[in-house]
Amino acid sequence: MNSLILILLAIAGYIVAYHTYGKFLAGKIFKLSNENSMPAYELEDGVDYVPTKKHIIFGHHFTTIAGLGPIVGPAIGIIWGWLPAFIWVLVGSIFMGAVHDFTTLVISARNKGKTIGQLTGDIISPGARYAFQFIMQFLLFIVISVFAMIVGLLFEMYPEAVFPVWMQIPIALWLGRQIQKGRNDLVYSIIAVVLMYITVIIGAWFPLNLTPLFESIVHDPVQAKNLSVSAWVLILLIYVFFASTIPVQKLLQPRDYINSHQLLVAMTLLFLGLIVAHPQITAPAINPAATQAGSDIPPLAPLLFITIACGAISGFHSLASSGTTVKQVAKETDTLFIGYGGMLLESLLAVLVLLAIAGGLGMDNPDAFHQHYGSWTSASGLNAKLGAFVEGSANLIESLGIPPLVGKSIIAVFIVSFANTTLDSAARIQRLSLQEIFTNNSGKIAKPFNNRYFATFVVVAAAGMLAFSRPAGEGALVLWPLFGSLNQLLAALALAIVSVYLVQKQKNVFITFIPMVFVLVMTIWAMIQNLILYYKDHDLVLSTLSVIILLLTSWLMISSFISFIRFKQAGT
Repeated sequence: MNSLILILLAIAGYIVAYHTYGKFLAGKIFKLSNENSMPAYELEDGVDYVPTKKHIIFGHHFTTIAGLGPIVGPAIGIIWGWLPAFIWVLVGSIFMGAVHDFTTLVISARNKGKTIGQLTGDIISPGARYAFQFIMQFLLFIVISVFAMIVGLLFEMYPEAVFPVWMQIPIALWLGRQIQKGRNDLVYSIIAVVLMYITVIIGAWFPLNLTPLFESIVHDPVQAKNLSVSAWVLILLIYVFFASTIPVQKLLQPRDYINSHQLLVAMTLLFLGLIVAHPQITAPAINPAATQAGSDIPPLAPLLFITIACGAISGFHSLASSGTTVKQVAKETDTLFIGYGGMLLESLLAVLVLLAIAGGLGMDNPDAFHQHYGSWTSASGLNAKLGAFVEGSANLIESLGIPPLVGKSIIAVFIVSFANTTLDSAARIQRLSLQEIFTNNSGKIAKPFNNRYFATFVVVAAAGMLAFSRPAGEGALVLWPLFGSLNQLLAALALAIVSVYLVQKQKNVFITFIPMVFVLVMTIWAMIQNLILYYKDHDLVLSTLSVIILLLTSWLMISSFISFIRFKQAGT
């Protein structure tokens, strides 16, 4: 199988899906209309609620939902073979992920920009709201802690990315200022991207690494690396505090707009590399190592559907849609392009990751896939997951005549930039969710949580305490095994909320009900398997938290089912 055929099939599938199923949802099910008022105008405050042009908010939304998810997930999920991973990414995104992102964005827009957590209280019950928000806060708590550590590790792995990633901040502030002055955003964003790639080239030749500095002080390479990562984690948490409290149009929007352009450049380079090199797929369609006796690779189901989340369907996306994106959408019809289209573009990125590994990785070494994915152990670890993608991507980009050093730098900056955008977007989302928890029935936020600086400090400080409970900011890794199933659980619960909403409005509920059942079954299956392992390992913390989450899930699903039946009967 030629990799070029697969990417062309995927692109054709996404285009057809957007213009058929996507427009069916927008026109027939939700009947989008620009006559409907939007929260960005109703509640405009110049900080979180800011009406924004469609293409700018698309860039912000896309970079928020993308992060490392559509890279790391496919990079490890391909261990079961490229075929099941490709099918899940393509079909899952069209009929599940894009539906999930779009529908949560629309119902939030029609309910004054409330998060999916607060909508749970309005649509299901007040008690269910707190259960959902506990799960939501717990997920974001892990995300901020772990992603701060991951970005710190990425700075260690790719020191050439340090300078360009930090230089994005002044460039983004400059771009935001120009847009506020009414300058042409497209022209100035292109200038900003050119400036950013100049910093990429500088970073490639002058990498910045803190480890040698610390090693000269402590004279221990391992301790020096840990201190370097810890320093980055602390710096990142300080940055996140300020980035998630200043008005979105000053830093978050323009920086994400630059990153969206950066993504398009990286995806274009990979696509052109596939056209020029069109490598044959050297990875197996079904990995035989996954079915061999004695293999340490776990069964495909349910783990594939938990491992590849972003790129197919991810609960974090509903938090982004209803947490920050909805507060910036200017027209209701924009939600199709932003919500449904944004997810399809993320899925295309996941396909490119799969093909960079399945085809690009083996361009110089046909046995490279088996060396990376011969066992579950060999594929574990952040370096192994990202290493296969970076190596395969660099091979594809090199076919365009771009030097390997520059090619690797482009991909490294791309990876770190997107991990960073997830970090500060998650902090803003969690702050807004935390403020909702302390909001009374009249809509007033209890003091001192009504102050965004205080609420953000609570969020960031708690994440920092978790991160630094172990050396090198690795404290959150204690809870990381819960992340995959917790993320997909949120997706199923969000689809359940939308399903009840559709029944209430007497709309076709199967568009969300069927995906909800599938994701819920796979997630509960995986959580029970993990719970058994935690119990056998005598891991009291993970066992207890898993039981609590399963109980909260049962409560939410029973409450949703009761509401579902009540509205169904009321409509007949």
